[in-house]
Amino acid sequence: MKQRHLIALDLDGTLLPENQIISPRTKDALLKAKKAGHIVAIATGRPYRASKRYYQELNLTSPIINFNGASVHHPLDKQYPTTKETIDLKTSLHLISICKEVGIENMMIEINDSFYMMKNEGFFANFLTDGIEPIASGSLESLLTEPPTAILVEPQADRVKALRDTLDQTNSETTLQRWWKSKVSVLEIAPNHVTKATALHEVAKHYNIDTEHIIAFGDEENDLEMIQFAGQGIAMGNAITELKDIAHAVTDTNEEDGIAVYLEKALTL
Repeated sequence: MKQRHLIALDLDGTLLPENQIISPRTKDALLKAKKAGHIVAIATGRPYRASKRYYQELNLTSPIINFNGASVHHPLDKQYPTTKETIDLKTSLHLISICKEVGIENMMIEINDSFYMMKNEGFFANFLTDGIEPIASGSLESLLTEPPTAILVEPQADRVKALRDTLDQTNSETTLQRWWKSKVSVLEIAPNHVTKATALHEVAKHYNIDTEHIIAFGDEENDLEMIQFAGQGIAMGNAITELKDIAHAVTDTNEEDGIAVYLEKALTL
């Protein structure tokens, strides 16, 4: 039997092209990899509700990594050890206030797989809710009463750099702040001791797969640790320069079936 691999997939900008539909070639390669005995797992900054349909479309039977590692669970195995990390409430309220002062379009506060929104509209409402209504909308400082899993921030278009610079000067030992780009620039604030890499390490241990046999695909800041950690950390052709610089290889873009191009050769599918 050939060596079994753990294949980790970021979603936006990696598995998903701009139209948000997995291409036939990429889907075929992943299904062939599964049939050959490899483990395919999603590792995304998205919440579960906004990644569930891709999990189901690929007929996955593995744990899923959400919120960049702050949440890990197995949709088909209730016995699998679940990870649910949070940001302390005081820090969360402080960062929410800072973001609002700089200038934001919207903000989303995630608590497990439920959420609050500043405004139930725009990018967050269209792409990250999966049709589910928020617990409530309005003043998040007033609504938030428990530690959140993650804070998602959509800055005003002309305030992206200002927000990045302001937060760079904010000393927070409890959060990891990362940017990811989809239709808009999104800042994700998450617990500082978890990343996609820490979550992937636990998934690999569960399946008794060595690091050298992990293949991970990504394109953005929130993939840096995962790409560096994996035995084969693969940057998409459309990835940021920082990711390409540390990747073991660079494949084609997400619009050019980059995942399939790499796996077809690496796993002789």
